[in-house]
Amino acid sequence: MYISGEESLQQIKMRAQRIGEFSDRLQIFCDTSLERIEQVIEREKPQVVIVDSIQTMYSEQVGSAPGSVSQVRETTARLLQIAKGRDITVFIVGHVTKEGVVAGPRVLEHMVDTVLYFEGDRHASYRILRGVKNRFGSTNEIGVFEMREEGLLEVKNPSEFMLNGKPQGASGSIVACSMEGTRPILVEIQALVCHSNFGLPRRTAAGTDLNRVNLLMAVLEKRGGLSLSSCDAYVNIAGGIRMNEPAIDLGIVMALASSFRDKAVDEKIICFGEVGLSGEVRAVNMAQQRVSEAKKLGFTTCILPKVSISGMTDVKGIKIIGVENIREAIGWIR
Repeated sequence: MYISGEESLQQIKMRAQRIGEFSDRLQIFCDTSLERIEQVIEREKPQVVIVDSIQTMYSEQVGSAPGSVSQVRETTARLLQIAKGRDITVFIVGHVTKEGVVAGPRVLEHMVDTVLYFEGDRHASYRILRGVKNRFGSTNEIGVFEMREEGLLEVKNPSEFMLNGKPQGASGSIVACSMEGTRPILVEIQALVCHSNFGLPRRTAAGTDLNRVNLLMAVLEKRGGLSLSSCDAYVNIAGGIRMNEPAIDLGIVMALASSFRDKAVDEKIICFGEVGLSGEVRAVNMAQQRVSEAKKLGFTTCILPKVSISGMTDVKGIKIIGVENIREAIGWIR
């Protein structure tokens, strides 16, 4: 049962006809009164209920307006009783503010069993479903979907999807591996380094933390021997996805060094590893899964922290290169 508090039946029908047809198993009810909604659920006894959205629902027992803190808390608590008492799976759709948090009280996230964020960029065709809380499984898992005319379709291999269009023989480009929960995601990291015409060099980052990029550039200059203090630097994770895992540090370092030297990295090389302030390449978790994903997508060489090799079983078909510091890593840029 799909309960809509925002759109009429006619609007829902128009949207649905663009991507397919209704099935006999779907019931639609348009109302905002929690008391009437409870009566319909009790009568129809559906297996799954979707409430869109919680900010439009109101209970007559609460005197405040719909969307207020007290209304959101009360309606969520009543829906929670319906779910637990009648063994019904309830999905609650909540609005998100410009700051990226659920509108209304934070207690809404504490009351439910699972919190899923549906993320996407208005200029990108894909959407990411990210689990940030799960009482029955691991968190930080993601699902990648592509928006098409027939609706949202799952991207079976997100890594391959993200690497589409990767340039060949271009400097400042390398593939790194990040983990989202238990899922390895391969992303292309691009960097452009050029001498600045201004007194204060310009640095920008898209898809990762700018402060982390500035830190890694300082490490490159101090420990790697590259003179970057007078250079503009632009770092981008292709595809519009955002990654903040420390394991992509080595990829950012190698992309910056590749662009600075204007020498391309072999397109069959992949890397991952955390970089410390002393220039050391530190271990990251789940190295075995990262290497296996790289092998699956046809990469022949993997540069990773040397300390991570000891915990890995033999992976055939891909060359493993362990590095202790960034000097060893950027030495592979020839």
